[in-house]
Amino acid sequence: MPDIIPGARPTRMELIALRKRRNIAQRGQDLLREKLDALMIEFFQFAREITALRAKTQDLLSRTYLRFAEAQMLMGATRLEETSLTAQDRFDVDATTRNVIGVSIPDVEVKVRPLEGYPYSMIGTSAKLDEAVALMTEAVKNVVELSAAEAAIRRLAEAIAATKRRVNSLEYIVIPRILNTIRYIEMSLQERAREDFFRLKRIKTRLEEEEEREIAPQPLIG
Repeated sequence: MPDIIPGARPTRMELIALRKRRNIAQRGQDLLREKLDALMIEFFQFAREITALRAKTQDLLSRTYLRFAEAQMLMGATRLEETSLTAQDRFDVDATTRNVIGVSIPDVEVKVRPLEGYPYSMIGTSAKLDEAVALMTEAVKNVVELSAAEAAIRRLAEAIAATKRRVNSLEYIVIPRILNTIRYIEMSLQERAREDFFRLKRIKTRLEEEEEREIAPQPLIG
């Protein structure tokens, strides 16, 4: 016997209810497929953004480290370290979330506060340090944005996997089971209808035979 819904009764009421469930399941499958397509579009959009952000961040960090290395050669490691201790904390990170097709993803904005005077003493420092600080400021912003984008794409990937599981469950388990049960009930009702038809036909034949015997002339005696 094909896989059917346990406990399904071969009645017309059950058949009507199952046809409604089939329509709901098929509509749900269509909606989930649309959601899956939309999630995939968002996923690949984030993937492109991440690729660009990674390349930009890598470039910024490479240039930053080069400038710091050059500043260290000109200023000395000790002077560079002393200067770094006086650097101002200028970064504010506003972290919120936004809804993308039912998925809550992080939305991060990095704000750089304006300098309160010059960030460090100009005595004994190098222009290479100025360039390194400017590049590092931009690099930090990109690192935060990259982290948020990677967190977002992970959540989208999880949502895509969950939606795929639901679509596959409907397509390969739920809907086939409903359709099998509908066919089983339809066949049962058809078989019952045929049995009722033949039963009624036999009853009618018997009634007609009894009626013929009753109206048949009685034989004369003696």
